[in-house]
Amino acid sequence: MRTMQERGVPEQMQNNEFKPRFASSIYDSFAWIPVGMSLFCCIALLIVRLTVVSGISMNPTLQHGDLMVTSGLLYQPARGDIVVLTKEGFFFSQPIVKRIIAVGGDNININFDLGQVWVNGQLLHEPYIAEATTRSEGLPFPQTVPNGCIFVMGDNRSHSDDSRDPELGMVDIRCIIGRVYVVLPTGQIVQKMKGSSEHV
Repeated sequence: MRTMQERGVPEQMQNNEFKPRFASSIYDSFAWIPVGMSLFCCIALLIVRLTVVSGISMNPTLQHGDLMVTSGLLYQPARGDIVVLTKEGFFFSQPIVKRIIAVGGDNININFDLGQVWVNGQLLHEPYIAEATTRSEGLPFPQTVPNGCIFVMGDNRSHSDDSRDPELGMVDIRCIIGRVYVVLPTGQIVQKMKGSSEHV
């Protein structure tokens, strides 16, 4: 049998171990996956936040127990947005979820007798509310929202403590934790399951 040297194999190659380059490159590629996933999760936690709806103030849009995906990154408040916010001293300083009705510079007026909400002289079309806005909480109207503030209300107008209450009133935009971008209807699913079990 001919030796490697007799077959003309260089001496340096004789001494080196055989390394499967293809298998090695695949391993190197997949080795970064756990690191990448960990980095992605850390960044995601800084950008988005998961919050569970507590209460009925946003019915029928949100149900108790629904899971919300929120983010405050580069967010600029806009009318109609649903936001999670907190104000020191209001609702035990706990986060609340409400809809932005007016922003800084807007004039807002509410006719509680007719249940109508007006912003800058325009009657709002509000298909998302549970009932008309007939409940006054003490704040006189009309009001002009100061710059850097928002006026918020819950969609369940008769069961929501919001900017109609002078204790909350106009909310500084720095109190906003984030806008609600995605809603996972976990609360609605639980309610349907309960309803189904009751009829069994």
